[in-house]
Amino acid sequence: MSDRPTSALTPESEGWRFLSFAVHKPATATDVTADGQETAIVPLEGSVTVTAGDDQFELSRTSVFEQMPEVLYVPPGISITIEGDGECAVGSAPAEGKYPTRLFLPSEMKSEIRGGGAARRQVNHVLAMPLPAERLILYEVYVPRGTWSGWPPHCHDGYDGSPYLEEVYYFRTDPADGFCLHRNWRVDEDFDEVHVAQDGGVVTVPKGFHSSVGSPGSHMFFLNYLAGEPVDDERSTPPCFHPDYTWIEDDWEARGWELPVVTKPS
Repeated sequence: MSDRPTSALTPESEGWRFLSFAVHKPATATDVTADGQETAIVPLEGSVTVTAGDDQFELSRTSVFEQMPEVLYVPPGISITIEGDGECAVGSAPAEGKYPTRLFLPSEMKSEIRGGGAARRQVNHVLAMPLPAERLILYEVYVPRGTWSGWPPHCHDGYDGSPYLEEVYYFRTDPADGFCLHRNWRVDEDFDEVHVAQDGGVVTVPKGFHSSVGSPGSHMFFLNYLAGEPVDDERSTPPCFHPDYTWIEDDWEARGWELPVVTKPS
């Protein structure tokens, strides 16, 4: 067996147009070349050697909870093999070949704290504008135990003028016995689904508004791969936020409760 891919997703398997994704832990040298597509490789744990054409890169990471990643970008037309005993994520999307092979370093990546209250999280832009790619967009997000990410809920499926983007969530929890809940839903059609993801689980966003929450006993991490119609600088186009929930951005502590809420008669 040359490879042990997990969570292998393709446009054919998902019924969409752009994004492919897999997690690899190579047993021997593994060919992950994607014809006509750009590829981004993110180390998750351990070490791998990536050969991209005539270039070779050593990617390593002790844990997603301990280090930001180096992200290797490879344009179409270049053969890619991975070997080693580490684990890495690989995602691809159609591209013309505008940008060269490049190793993005943590020092180049924007990191920010978003939200507040029960929706405070750290978002690392590991391959997002202004870092160049044709279609691919990558984020890593850290969410304290028992709190939410993606709040207010947002969508990027063309609804209300939002950009069309397909998205994959790869979840990890710390400790590993935790779990996450993720909801996708539309407001203009009968579409509403809730997924449960454990450590190492994958959830897709085919359409709709979406948000995620971690169980109270474990912190939540997820790696996002996105790709769709926006190209180059258009990758910075914002999503559409659900108007029923954006009030919270004015004051993340508004409408909060102090317990007890009701008391028994004296």
